[in-house]
Amino acid sequence: MSAEALSPTRRSFLRAGTAAALALAASGCGFASGDDQARTAAAQAPIDVKVDGDLVYFNWADFVDPTVFEGFQKEYGVKVIQSNYDSMEGMAAKLNAGNRYDIIFPTAKWAERLVNGGRLRTIDHSKLRGTEAVFGGYGYFADPWYDRRSAHTVPFTMYKTGIGWRRDRLGDLTGSWSDLWNAKAQGKVFVLDDRDEVLGIGALKLGLDLTTGDKGDLARVTDTLRSLRPHLRGFSSDSYNNLLNGNADMTQAWSGDMAAMLAQAQDPAVFGFEVAREGAPVNSDCYAIPADAQHPGTAMLFIDYMLRPENVRKNIEYIGYPMPVGGTEDTYAALVEPFPQCVVTADDLKADLFFRNRDARGEQARDTAWTDVKAG
Repeated sequence: MSAEALSPTRRSFLRAGTAAALALAASGCGFASGDDQARTAAAQAPIDVKVDGDLVYFNWADFVDPTVFEGFQKEYGVKVIQSNYDSMEGMAAKLNAGNRYDIIFPTAKWAERLVNGGRLRTIDHSKLRGTEAVFGGYGYFADPWYDRRSAHTVPFTMYKTGIGWRRDRLGDLTGSWSDLWNAKAQGKVFVLDDRDEVLGIGALKLGLDLTTGDKGDLARVTDTLRSLRPHLRGFSSDSYNNLLNGNADMTQAWSGDMAAMLAQAQDPAVFGFEVAREGAPVNSDCYAIPADAQHPGTAMLFIDYMLRPENVRKNIEYIGYPMPVGGTEDTYAALVEPFPQCVVTADDLKADLFFRNRDARGEQARDTAWTDVKAG
């Protein structure tokens, strides 16, 4: 059976890695360097935290509760002009094409690319009332690897990757990435439509570096994943709906999507989520203001509004992902009570199983491996 590639839906964010990422700029960074004096000066200039226009917003679809948008617009008398992307590569392409946004939400490795390319405004945390609840309670983000001292970012969400499955069809699993090869689920297994996540399965199963760029390692990874192809129904990042509607018996899944699914499941006990003993990739998204943002003051107000505990709680319940704001942990704990393994904490981030940027040669090798995996 050939693997299907399904269309995106609400939870199908398609965080895919493709050769297009490498074409965006040299050295695998994905962004032009920040040596332009005007851009550098703009990036470092202090932001006056006040309304300076409507908010031009660029994020994954459906990643902020609509009532939070409504409250922000009403309080500050502005409009939120929304645009969405379906991959980090898509976000980068829009930025490099000259599109201007006031607020974006890169993942950790892409935040590092933006910082290194001089593409983000410096954020003075002392001007945001809500940041003490973040940095005071989550020391990890005081100096994360992707943005020293969080000088250009504020953390937004945290998540990890595991396996979601239907207990009613498969019973218990063994707690390993090898479970994706379960003969009972053959033909009803999905993996994420995401380069790093899928290559990560093979790397972790083989005990290799999660984001290896070594051609020899990647040859072993692709051989391992080739043996999974007969079990696959497809590549899809819509674990949310695939499990609910029965298209999948088992799927690689993000913890937040699994938590969100609980709100829709008539019987949560039908489903399970496991973190593989070989290791679970972890990640985080963050708020960031592009260096050429036209309304950085409004963007700062939006970040601060989003950090208010009442808005954090609404958003956690809406998207299913924890937000690192002290005092809101009970909201997420209640949401994921049926799936304890969905819980993500700063201690999980310290395990350092993040996807990392490689040099141009390493990124090219990973693109080639991903093409081979999808081609079968």
